Amino acid sequence: MRLLVVEDEERVVSFLEKGLRAHGYAVESVQTGQDALRRLMQPGISLVILDLRLPDLDGLDVLERLRERGSAVPVLVLSARGRLDDRVKGLNLGADDYLGKPFAFEELLARVQANLRPRPAVSLSTLRVGGLRIDPLRHEVTAAGRTVSLSAREFTLLKAFADHPGQVLSRRELLSMAWDINFDPHTNLVDVYVGYLRHKLGEPIIETVRGEGYCLPVQRPSYQ
Repeated sequence: MRLLVVEDEERVVSFLEKGLRAHGYAVESVQTGQDALRRLMQPGISLVILDLRLPDLDGLDVLERLRERGSAVPVLVLSARGRLDDRVKGLNLGADDYLGKPFAFEELLARVQANLRPRPAVSLSTLRVGGLRIDPLRHEVTAAGRTVSLSAREFTLLKAFADHPGQVLSRRELLSMAWDINFDPHTNLVDVYVGYLRHKLGEPIIETVRGEGYCLPVQRPSYQ
């Protein structure tokens, strides 16, 4: 496994390289967003650790350009910009994980390992549940016959609900399913995105189960 560290603080780069290499990873590093984009045009990188404060480009711009090119390489954002709006924007632009600075190396290592695990195959059959029709191949959703435009993260979260109809899902479970990240007691990402889905699909579509989580209260889904 070869990792690319995109970071301009030499002290942080040295710390990451030493720790990750000690755990068997090959590590490359670049200091600018442009250098990162050039390197990622070539094969061989299994995961990117991306700082947001780079000398030439904002890390979120790097992330956005990378996803626009169609690259699916996992990206772990590692940044001192830990505000909710930064985390939400990063994840919505296609980051697979987001870890704030300062950080514990053990947590970073666990997140790297989690994002490098093979992911289960996704069914590409059209899913119908209640008044929803979800097409995983085209990332299209209709609600009561009305086409609804969802972001990639909103779609993934809705798919998690639709795959577990009638089941109460905790915030921890939803973070794992839709973001592949561990539970952070200080984040309200799930609540924010449930709000987005309710606004677009209709308020009653996802129910709040006080003290437990959220539920899509419908019959079992059918695939076509």
